Amino acid sequence: MQSVDVAIVGGGMVGLAVACGLQGSGLRVAVLEQSVPEPLAAEAAPALRVSAINAASEKLLTHLGVWSSILANRASCYHGMEVWDKDSFGRIAFEDSSLGYSHLGHIIENDVIHYALWQKAQQCRDVTLMAPAALQQVAWGENEAFITLKDGSMLTARVVVGADGANSWVRQHADIPLASWDYRHHALVATIRTEEPHQAVARQAFHGEGILAFLPLSDPHLCSIVWSLPPLEAERMQAASDEAFNQALNIAFDNRLGLCSLESERRVFPLTGRYARQFAAHRLALVGDAAHTIHPLAGQGVNLGFMDAAELIETLRRLHSEGKDIGQHLYLRRYERSRKHSAVLMLAGMQGFRELFAGENPAKKLLRDIGLKLADTLPGVKPQLIRQAMGLNDLPSWLR
Repeated sequence: MQSVDVAIVGGGMVGLAVACGLQGSGLRVAVLEQSVPEPLAAEAAPALRVSAINAASEKLLTHLGVWSSILANRASCYHGMEVWDKDSFGRIAFEDSSLGYSHLGHIIENDVIHYALWQKAQQCRDVTLMAPAALQQVAWGENEAFITLKDGSMLTARVVVGADGANSWVRQHADIPLASWDYRHHALVATIRTEEPHQAVARQAFHGEGILAFLPLSDPHLCSIVWSLPPLEAERMQAASDEAFNQALNIAFDNRLGLCSLESERRVFPLTGRYARQFAAHRLALVGDAAHTIHPLAGQGVNLGFMDAAELIETLRRLHSEGKDIGQHLYLRRYERSRKHSAVLMLAGMQGFRELFAGENPAKKLLRDIGLKLADTLPGVKPQLIRQAMGLNDLPSWLR
C-alpha cells in the first residue's frame, strides 16, 4: 500500500496546478488521472475548448513555472474588450493601454495549458502521476483516507483533493450536497474565420435570448466562439447547413468583423450552475468544477478554479510548515470560507447578469442599455470592472 500526504483525484488543469504548487513543501503528492494528456501538434487546427486566462491565473501559472512554455506554444494575447446589446445603444469598451495595463488577458486552448502543467508535474520530485487510474472506493478514516483503485491497488492520504470535474466522483462519495440549476442555455463552440482582423479584441454581443462571444486566436482572422442559446436553438444551429449557420451568426454579431464563416465542426454543451454546500470536510477539499460551475458568459470558470488551487496551495503549505494536521476540517475551514465567498459572489453576479440580459422586454432592455452606457462613461467604474475581470481583487496573499 502506497502512502502519500495529498492525493489529488483528477489531473486536469486545476488538479495539476495544486500538485505543482506543492512541490518543495515537503508534502508527498499523488495525482490520480484516468488518461494521459497528449500534446497539440504545432500545425493542428485550433482546439474547440479555450479559456480566457486573466491576470490572476497568469500570476499563478508564472509562479508554477509553466507560463513561458504556454506562451511559447499557442496563446493569444488580447488588448481590448467590447460588450454590446444588439439593436440598441448599450455598449462598453475596454482598452488595456488606457487603463494602465500591457494586456487584459490571453485566449489559450485548454489542451495547451493542461499539457504544460502535466509536463511540469512529471518533473516534480514530490509528485507521483498515476495514470490511468480509476477510483473504486474511498474510506474516510480518523487519521487518513483509504483509497482503492479499480486495478486493486491501494493508497492512503492525509487529505484527498477532489479535482475531478463537475460530476465529481469524490464529492458524491463524500455525501456532500450539491445545489444545481439549469441555465436554460446550451453553449455552441466553434472556430470562425473573420473577413476583417480581430485586432486582439474580445467581443461579446447580447441578442434576445442568446449571448455570443468572439475570442481572438493567434491567427488575426480566427476567433473561437462561445454562443449561448436556448437548448432547441443551439441544437438547430448545430444541425444547420454551413450557409444557414454563417448567416445567423453574422446577423447575431452585427457583422462587426465583416463576413464570418465556419472553420471547424460545431459542438454543443449544456450549461448547468453548480455549488457544493461544502468545499471542505474531514480529510477532503474540493477545487474547480468539483466545487462550482458557472455560466461562461464572462469566461471566469477556469480562473475561479485556478484561484481555488492557489488558496489551497497556500493553506496546505502553511499548515504543514506549522506542524498541523493538513486533513483536519477545522484547519481546512479557512480555505473553505475564502473560496465559498468568491464563488458565491461570482455565481450571483453571473446569475444577475444572465437575467438582466435575457429577453427583449423593452423596460429591461432600456435598463441594461443605460447601465452599459453609464459604466462606459462614469469615471472610476471601468478600472474597477477591469480589476474584477482580471481577478486582481481575488488574489491569495502569496500571489500579490
